[in-house]
Amino acid sequence: MRKFKVNVNGVSYNVEVAEEGVAVVAAPAAAPAAAPAAAPAPVAAPAAAPAPAAAPAAAAAPAEVKAGETPVTAPMPGKVSKVNAKVGQTVKKGDVLLLLEAMKMQNEIGSPAAGTVKSVNVNAGENVKPGQIMVVIG
Repeated sequence: MRKFKVNVNGVSYNVEVAEEGVAVVAAPAAAPAAAPAAAPAPVAAPAAAPAPAAAPAAAAAPAEVKAGETPVTAPMPGKVSKVNAKVGQTVKKGDVLLLLEAMKMQNEIGSPAAGTVKSVNVNAGENVKPGQIMVVIG
């Protein structure tokens, strides 16, 4: 029997895992099946919570981005400190579209492709979540 401490969504769980091929004597020592049985129950509840949260984000992305367009998504949570891109502006690959402040650092978010800015979905001072579409390049 091996013991592990597992963190799931900020909640700490002590988990015991039985190794296969270990003598049967080890199995009765781990007979308190209440601990392993208790671990899957809390894990199932947090795992169910992110699924609905992920579905709306995935459903929102195709509605905003058309075929042939490139979305520029937030790589991490943060606050938009400056927006350099304007709708209709022509950009080259690597041009800085906006500045994203995360963990006290200014991160330059560059264009992943050359094209024209089709939409800017954020404003300076706005908080963004990872994966949120900030700019669309067409």
